[in-house]
Amino acid sequence: MATLYTHQSTNVTKTWIFLMGFFLFVIAVGFVFSQAYGNPTFLYIAVALSILMNVGSYWYSDKLVLSMVHAKPVTRSENPELWNIVENLSITAGLPMPKLYIVNDPSPNAFATGRDKEHAAIAVHTGLLSLLNKSELEGVLAHELSHVGNRDTLISTVVIVLVGFITILSDFFLRTGHRFGGGGRDNKVQGIFIIAGFVLALLAPIIATLIRLAITRKREFLADASGALLTRYPEGLASALEKISAAPVNSTTANHAMAHLYIANPFGRDGTITKLFMTHPPIKERIANLRQMDVAQ
Repeated sequence: MATLYTHQSTNVTKTWIFLMGFFLFVIAVGFVFSQAYGNPTFLYIAVALSILMNVGSYWYSDKLVLSMVHAKPVTRSENPELWNIVENLSITAGLPMPKLYIVNDPSPNAFATGRDKEHAAIAVHTGLLSLLNKSELEGVLAHELSHVGNRDTLISTVVIVLVGFITILSDFFLRTGHRFGGGGRDNKVQGIFIIAGFVLALLAPIIATLIRLAITRKREFLADASGALLTRYPEGLASALEKISAAPVNSTTANHAMAHLYIANPFGRDGTITKLFMTHPPIKERIANLRQMDVAQ
């Protein structure tokens, strides 16, 4: 049975592997593009930007995400019920109290972010607060705290920045490919690199997106189980997921790059897209798993 701290060290290791893999991947892309251009400057720029993006995404990706959705910090006096629920769950879980934010968004959703448990934040939509009762809200917040305890938040947030950068890099190549010149190089050699560059530019964003989805889907099941163990009431989260999935309102603040952060897909419901491109496991499977759980001592 999963616990709140299950796979912490594994998740930390995966995060660093992902960051290193991203660094090497961007260097490889930069090399191919520089060969296609016949100019090594592109490689130097790719290396510099890769280092900058790795460092920046580690330290500032959570702030970027919170600013993207216009999240506003909340105090105990502004929302005592929300504050007390998170504080009590944090004490039970043995975690520091995360920073709390509210997003003015009618869709019922929430997400956690932050590079570690000492710098964690939970953002809750106004639509969620108006839809759920206390036990359901506890289930959702326990789920998000479980992401913090399981060390999911760093890689889930970092991947937004890095995948976005790969997409921008590929788009730049596709938009400027017609400017390639021979530069005195062997035309056949450069032709090969130009073809490779276009193929890489087309496939890189797709591959990066699939990696992002594969990383995040499995973590939702673990966070569900961990959250249910934390509250000792799986039905609270199961009922919350039912209400969230039935709500007809899509998010007005989220974007598709960060959809995997949320407790439920902020765009559309189960069955709207194939499983391969789903940001979350099917809600029905998650609810069934929760209702099969036995949390009795």
